[in-house]
Amino acid sequence: MDDVRWQIIPEEHRSEAEERLLTHLGKTRAFLFAIGQSVDNSEGSSILKRWSAAGHRIGNHTYSHQPLFRKITAAEFEADILQNDGVLRSYSGFRKWFRFPALNEGQTRELRDRFRSFLAKHGYRNGAVTIDASDWYYNQRLLARLKQERGFDVTLYRQPYLDHIWDRAQFYDQLSRDVLGRGVPHTLLIHYNMLNALFLGDLLTMFRSKGWGVIDAEEAFSDEVFTRQPDTVPAGQSLIWALAKETGKFEVRLRYPGEDDVYEKPALDRLGL
Repeated sequence: MDDVRWQIIPEEHRSEAEERLLTHLGKTRAFLFAIGQSVDNSEGSSILKRWSAAGHRIGNHTYSHQPLFRKITAAEFEADILQNDGVLRSYSGFRKWFRFPALNEGQTRELRDRFRSFLAKHGYRNGAVTIDASDWYYNQRLLARLKQERGFDVTLYRQPYLDHIWDRAQFYDQLSRDVLGRGVPHTLLIHYNMLNALFLGDLLTMFRSKGWGVIDAEEAFSDEVFTRQPDTVPAGQSLIWALAKETGKFEVRLRYPGEDDVYEKPALDRLGL
């Protein structure tokens, strides 16, 4: 779960959203990749303390969340990682795992290799995603609708959201089996937001109802696939996407970027959401 942008949850729903997210997860231990700017304050600190106390892990998602395709130098990006390390290191749940903003790991081979060396030097591992998705866009649309229409029925987003995640899960799971010859313990990219405060419980129930197990994040990351470093440029996307790209055999199935709002907009437009 990425970002911890609690500030974008409507104020009247923030306290409830935090409670619901933790309740939805129950005994499942997640990895929360926090943006320093979002949690470098009393409210953010309270969230990280609660998640740590509940047994969840805290990872580094840079201090300012500037993806590498923006105008940020390599040195500035590295400083952003270290600044966030200073914010997060005092929490008991903190572990040296890093997730790249927007899953962008460098536009060139030189940058990719520089950041891989930098992370290794500072004792970090890449918190790679195997199932990428666009929950952030569904959340963005939901918040805009609530702003326009205060009495809007938020449950109308439930099934489209579940359908989206299941579609992406099936895609990346099949891609994994085709590329690696096996399924992997998946890591699903979702965000700390209003949408998941509402429907994360339904999402986990959906996976279980379809025969999938839900395991702790650290158990998933223990699989050897998460030690792989695909030779792709631009670097990033889902780890499974990148491993498929590396083979040169799956071009017809690999769109770039792997996930984005442009793919989901037509479906939500058709539904009037």
